[in-house]
Order: sequence, then C-alpha cells, then structure tokens
Amino acid sequence: MLHIAVCDDDNVAVQAHKEIAESCIKQCNCRGDIKVYTASDNLLYDITADHFFFDLILLDIEMPNSSGMEIAEKIKPMLPNVKIIFITSHIEYAIDAFELSIFRYVPKHEINKRLPAAIQDAVQLILLEDGKSYTIQTNSRFEKIPYREIYYIVRDGKNASITAAGGVSKVRKSLQQIYEELGAEEFIYIDRGCIVNLIHIMQIKEGMAVLKNGTALPISRSHLQAVKEQINHYWGTHI
Repeated sequence: MLHIAVCDDDNVAVQAHKEIAESCIKQCNCRGDIKVYTASDNLLYDITADHFFFDLILLDIEMPNSSGMEIAEKIKPMLPNVKIIFITSHIEYAIDAFELSIFRYVPKHEINKRLPAAIQDAVQLILLEDGKSYTIQTNSRFEKIPYREIYYIVRDGKNASITAAGGVSKVRKSLQQIYEELGAEEFIYIDRGCIVNLIHIMQIKEGMAVLKNGTALPISRSHLQAVKEQINHYWGTHI
C-alpha cells in the first residue's frame, strides 16, 4: 500500500493531480491511499503532530502560509525517505529543489506531459527500495536488515561492519563474501574496503560519495569513473 499526499491551494489542480496519481498507481499494479490538502499547514500538521506517513508527496511550491519549499525542509527529518515531486510555475526553484534532495521537478505548463512519468518513476523507486533483506545468523543472534536501510558496508579487521538506518551491525565475513551474498546491483564498491548502497547516494562531490544521511565517503581514484558509470547506468535503467 502506497501512501501519497497531494497538496495545492487550487481545488481544481489538487483534484486533477490526484486523478493523475490514481491512474499511475493502477498502471503500476499497486494499491494506494491518496490524501489531498488545499492548505499546506494542514499537511505539515498531519506529518509533524499526528505522525502521518507518506511515501510520495506532490507539492505545489507557491502556496500561502507555508510554501512548498518550507514544507519540504520541515518534513525531511521526519520522513527522510519520502519522495517529493515539486510542481511550480517558476523554473528558478529547480536549483533549490536539488539542494533539498527533491525527487523530481514538474513545471505547471507541462503537467499532463511530465507529471505521470514522474509519479510512475517515483513509484518504481519506492517499490525498488522496499523488499529484500540481508540476514545475519550466528549461534547467538538472528538479524534481518532490509536492503533499503543499508547505507554502506566497510571492512573492519576480520569483520565487516554494516551501517544501516537501525545502527551498526558486525558480521565475521569478508567484504567480498557479503557483496556476493547481497547479489544486488544497488550495492557497489567505491573503494576496496567499502561498499555503498547507491540508492542512498545523493551526489558525487570532490571525490566523495555524499549519502542522504549526511555521511561522506571517499571514493578511491581507481573506482571513481566506474562508480559514476554504475550510478548513471542504474538510474538510466530503473528511472
């Protein structure tokens, strides 16, 4: 079940965007719950005060009271993995949208052309991030870590250290052994001693892989070009 919010102070627009979202969900063979808001402060309240959860938010930027930019900035700490699609008349907002890690930017004059594709791409990514788990099993513990929650894995002596949303877990295996057990293209080497889940890479900057949680990991010179190519290929294939 996908949880989607549509927020626009224009009643006609919010209903139109909801209908597009409903159509996209059906095409992706998914079930979804779509809530509509015509007041941005109501959306903000539901998330911050009532702890509503959303996988995807379609958000108009130019709204009275709290703007779309302000909403995105305030809800990111509570919904770090939410996909936000900004809808706006002003293209200059696109730069700020990138800084906020916005999934997609859709100009209002191209709504019918670009919004369906943006929603379908977002849904595909949400489904992609949700699914497999890596299992750690020893005589004393059994632990399952969802792939989508794994940020990176590093060599730690004779162990491998897995950093995930729930904390750090150590397993007495080689990095290569874990890589082979994961068997997923989302996980790539950025250095001989570090594997990163590329769905969490926000940008490559000055030889560093900057993750959504703020972690910056060095990419070795020998891996830098391959990392860029793998990221481009992955998103080109899945989005």
